[in-house]
Amino acid sequence: MIETIFTLERVAQRLRVEHGAIRIETSDCLQFIDLTDRIVELVEDKGIRSGTVNVQTRHTTTAIMVNENEPLLLEDMRRTLERLAPRETEYAHNDFSIRTVNMQPDETENGHSHCKAMFLRTSETLNIIDGVIQLGRWQRIFLIELDGARSRSVSVLMMGR
Repeated sequence: MIETIFTLERVAQRLRVEHGAIRIETSDCLQFIDLTDRIVELVEDKGIRSGTVNVQTRHTTTAIMVNENEPLLLEDMRRTLERLAPRETEYAHNDFSIRTVNMQPDETENGHSHCKAMFLRTSETLNIIDGVIQLGRWQRIFLIELDGARSRSVSVLMMGR
């Protein structure tokens, strides 16, 4: 049996929009950084009672994911991503003698990171009810570093009342 329950809430207040960023220094490829406590703190600080929070990475070689923070599972996920796009494989993106687009002076060989990213998401949107992000018992919000140690930025947008 599937049961669907909706509560109609009529509120005369205007929709509020709050935006911020979380800055992170990552340390390693395939690092899973649990952002949950910081996101919860932001929602509480802004006083959003009913709405959504969107967590979005601003980088092509990172991802945002909701999953369980269990060490053996995180290692399984690392191994799975590495199997999907191994670092040792040759990528045309890494051939700087032929690549001419989006080059930087400190460019690194990171074709594997971009290929891993295509299996993941750049953002997650979560519901906020009664001031609480609606995460399940084991769910946590992660930034996944797919490349290497560097400065990263995560955009956090809250909309609600």
